[in-house]
Amino acid sequence: MTSLWSVLGRAVRLRCPRCGRSALFTGWFTMHERCAVCGLVYEREQGYFVGAIYLNYAAAVAVAFGTVLGLDWTVGLTLRQQLGLGIALVTLVPLVFFRYARSLWLAVDHFVTRLERRRR
Repeated sequence: MTSLWSVLGRAVRLRCPRCGRSALFTGWFTMHERCAVCGLVYEREQGYFVGAIYLNYAAAVAVAFGTVLGLDWTVGLTLRQQLGLGIALVTLVPLVFFRYARSLWLAVDHFVTRLERRRR
């Protein structure tokens, strides 16, 4: 049985959670429909990646809030600087983290689903 850390490692490398040999994405925002090596279907149903949207949002808020708060405490930013930096981060972080959010969602779901099947 593949460990959770192994599946998460594949997610960070943007690889198939089942075999780890095939890339998940063809471009920055476009995923393959299935793994070219093992045939795992990535989007099992419409709306499957809604959970990835929540992961992406949480990462964006955490990075933006943490950065703005940290810089405010250390440097003492004005309100205008805080808003500008916060808006920039909340806009850019989801674009950068998009692929990783989808990959992590797919990997965790694959791991949990596999555990549930073994229990039956």
